[in-house]
Amino acid sequence: MTMSMTVSMTVSMTMSITGGQLWVLVAALSLFAYLCKALGFVVVGSRVMPALVERCLALIPASLLAALVAKDSFSTGQALVIDARAAGVAVAVVAVWRRAPFILVVAAAMAVTALVRTLG
Repeated sequence: MTMSMTVSMTVSMTMSITGGQLWVLVAALSLFAYLCKALGFVVVGSRVMPALVERCLALIPASLLAALVAKDSFSTGQALVIDARAAGVAVAVVAVWRRAPFILVVAAAMAVTALVRTLG
């Protein structure tokens, strides 16, 4: 015997924020982010991190950049999409693999993306 239940609920909320409230919110969130970063310096202080932790921390910016590029290249809204941007990323990967200068990597990816969009 199988039993199934479907629950459906829709919640709709509308909130209006004035320009002044928005700037106060931005300032408060900026202050909170700054305090979180400062707390890290206070907690860690002048302690020396183990070598493994230092190596891992050094890789974080590159991994975050790669994640942002992947997200922006292969998604639109909440849908995964393979379009002209994927061709540009592929050309950029090949150019980096061939050790091309950074400006050439960006220009080649941009040109291929524009060409694919023009043709298709």
